[in-house]
Formats: sequence, C-alpha cells, structure tokens
Amino acid sequence: MFTALQSHAWAYPVLEMIHIAGIGLLLGNLVLLELRVFGRGAALPVADLARLSLGVAATGFGLAAASGLLMFSTQPAELLANRAFTLKMLLLLVAGCTAAWFHARGSLQRLDRTAKLLMLLSTGVWLGVLACGRWIAYR
Repeated sequence: MFTALQSHAWAYPVLEMIHIAGIGLLLGNLVLLELRVFGRGAALPVADLARLSLGVAATGFGLAAASGLLMFSTQPAELLANRAFTLKMLLLLVAGCTAAWFHARGSLQRLDRTAKLLMLLSTGVWLGVLACGRWIAYR
C-alpha cells in the first residue's frame, strides 16, 4: 500500500484532502461547542449540541489520524527529523490530555471558569497543531 501512495500521482493529494477535511470537521465542531460554552446560542441545549458536535469532531479526528498515519508512512525518517512534526505530535498529546481533563471533570455539566479555560486551551492547542502541520512542508 505504501508503494501505491508513492507511485500514483493522485494518491497523496487525495490523502491530503482527506486530512484537511478531517481537520475542518474536528476544529469546526470544537469551535461551535466552545461558542456554546461561552454563551452563544443559549437556546441550544449544551448536552444535545455536545452529542452532535463531539461525534462529528471524533469522526474528523479519525479521518485526520488515519490519513496522517498513511502520509507518515511514505517518509517516516524525514518526518521524525522535522522539528515541526515533533512539535505537532507533542501538541496532539497535549490536546488529548486537555480533552480527557475537560470530560473527566464533567465540564459540560458545569460550564464554569475552568471549563471555559480548558476550551480556550484546547482550541489554542489545536490551532498550534494546524500551524505545525503547515510548517512541516517548509522545514
């Protein structure tokens, strides 16, 4: 399969498109939920919006992760030597820990100051992941 990714002119660009679509689904839905946590769309029940947006965000993450692993398989040595890639992987770990903390403390039920700070941190970290992903090509 990895040889096919390198030998077909359209295979890698299609993977990049899937990766970008996954990122869009992930970030778009996290920002939507963050807006609700900060009081926008107050008529929408948080639990219902969270169920929908987190499901779509998880699908986006799955698409981004699967396509990212396939893209990684085409040039692992180069990527492991790339500082932007290393930082991106570290930020992904931070994003996962932040999400785990947010949900473990029941932030969606509380919607308190800590929930809001965790949402801001999460969005900032994901934007950092996005920036590092773009930076990889230029390092």
